[in-house]
Amino acid sequence: MSDHRELLARMLGPDGPEVSCEQCFELLDRYVDIELAGGDADARLPGMRAHLEGCPACREDHESLRAFAATAADEAPHV
Repeated sequence: MSDHRELLARMLGPDGPEVSCEQCFELLDRYVDIELAGGDADARLPGMRAHLEGCPACREDHESLRAFAATAADEAPHV
């Protein structure tokens, strides 16, 4: 039964605001900055998490940017 509910949920899309790929691309830097700072990126940029979960291309961009930003932050000189 839960398989049917998951399928239906995917078909209906997210409950909240919807974000397009173009909007996601524009907001991705900010989203990652908020995540890495320990903030609630999902609350500050509604719809992004649902888009990233449902869009393989944007999810890949997010994962790559987050990994790069985290590495860059770790390698930055601490003053």
